[in-house]
Amino acid sequence: MSKPTVAEYTLARLAQLGIDKIFGVPGDYAFSIDDAAEKVAGLQWVACANELNAAYAADGYARIRGAAILSTTYGVGELSAINGVMGSKAHRLPVFHLVGMPSDRIQRQGLVTHHNLGDTVYDRFQPLSSAACCVSAVLTPDNCVDELERVIREALRQSMPAYIVISEVNGNSPVIGDPVRGVPLARLKRQRSVAKELDAAVEALLLRLEAAKAPVALVTSLVSRYGLQRQTEEFLVRANLPFAVGPHDKGTLSEGMPLYLGLFGGNLSKPAAVRDLVENADLVLDIGGRIRSEINTGFWTDQLDISRVVSIHDNWVRLGEKVFINAAIDDLIAALSARVVPRKTAAATTKEQLPLAGSGSDQTTSASFYPRLQRRLKTGDTLVIETGTCMLHLNGMLLPEGVNAEEQGLWGSIGWATPACLGVAIAKTAGRVWLVTGDGAHQLTLNEIAVMGRYRIKPVIFVLNNGLYGVEDLISERGHAYDDLAPVNYHLLPAALGCRDWLTARVGTVAELDRILEAIDNHDGAAYIEVMIPNEESQPWPEELIDRGYKLRTPDSV
Repeated sequence: MSKPTVAEYTLARLAQLGIDKIFGVPGDYAFSIDDAAEKVAGLQWVACANELNAAYAADGYARIRGAAILSTTYGVGELSAINGVMGSKAHRLPVFHLVGMPSDRIQRQGLVTHHNLGDTVYDRFQPLSSAACCVSAVLTPDNCVDELERVIREALRQSMPAYIVISEVNGNSPVIGDPVRGVPLARLKRQRSVAKELDAAVEALLLRLEAAKAPVALVTSLVSRYGLQRQTEEFLVRANLPFAVGPHDKGTLSEGMPLYLGLFGGNLSKPAAVRDLVENADLVLDIGGRIRSEINTGFWTDQLDISRVVSIHDNWVRLGEKVFINAAIDDLIAALSARVVPRKTAAATTKEQLPLAGSGSDQTTSASFYPRLQRRLKTGDTLVIETGTCMLHLNGMLLPEGVNAEEQGLWGSIGWATPACLGVAIAKTAGRVWLVTGDGAHQLTLNEIAVMGRYRIKPVIFVLNNGLYGVEDLISERGHAYDDLAPVNYHLLPAALGCRDWLTARVGTVAELDRILEAIDNHDGAAYIEVMIPNEESQPWPEELIDRGYKLRTPDSV
């Protein structure tokens, strides 16, 4: 029986993790990879509009399936994708970035090729693309089997992207050695613990939990990156431990759980009572390693006493000056869940839906849009949140039971959400995908709507049109020409981009919004709604708040 080629084997081995799509843009040096994608059983090529969009789409897919495959060509292709791959690194997503390279015969002869700088330095892009990943490899027929196992292991262990280079001639050559038959990602043990460290960490954590009078947990998105949402929820329920999330972690666990307190972010906590509950807790169990960015801390207004914070990271734990290493997060949560003593009482907050505002011929505003969106979300749905003013509104919105959310507030690359919505929708097997994006961010990547139509996915997309980069006006003076956007009739785009049977509309009044939301409920297909929002909403924040985030003022001398 003939051996698979390097490209065929690589894709087949990655597909065994449970990946059934490969996102990319074809390119001549990557033809061995592109051709292999058509031959590997169970794997489908998703032809994205450009490489950056493909990287964003792979990012979205990995959030649902746990890992993804991205394919680009050498140089121009991989560099176009690098921003998206770097975002996946920031948000801890294993995206396998496959890059096709010129033939080894071209390299050995020192021939000058396109997609280069007119010289014979062929590997100059590898340090750049590798920096966006946690592990890299150049595959050949001889090393393919062994190197691929190393790359897969490390990418999944760290939950970060991997960079894999395959020259065109090697991609078409048969592998040497015995192929490995892998197992789905859900069955893999991604990290291993040293028993002594794990046991000591568990004992220390249990002692702190048992001694605490008013503990709370802060849960981060890292638990979802390692597929631990169910286990974490079980632990919190068994411990009767209330929890909150930060803005970067919105929708990680179900916000319909009675133990859910709300969003913790210093002065921007929602509801406001969450701040006191977390900051006055005598123990804060940080599950996943909270990131203290300005967005995640209400512009660094949180007042957490570090001596009360116990942090569980991916494979280490910190309790004050004690650090336990080689203690995997899945092992820790399982051990804590098995041994924790349930608390008799737990803190709670009053969590309510946003109040309905506006009616009839009233102009649509943020105040009228978000409460109505909140009431349409259902169990099993996923809300994709673009960076910008919509993120500020949606982070504080209580999600219904069983609704999760995805956002990119840490990396914060506007335009991410539209292609990510494609990836999320293709990855999901049930429930709707809802995207809320501002017109400024949407303009960067709206060509991916055509790809959604091509593959017949059915997202519900709201483009909030205020004619400007609204979030920029929040943090600067009004009236800058550079914040104004080119006028676009967004609701006409799906038809122009070849999308069939999409429900489309532009709404400018509350009555129109109510009618279209009712129509969406009764429509078994994609929807694309342009919602007019007055740009007067984007008033600058107080100067003190802006300076808290950007630190531009000269500090007082006393």
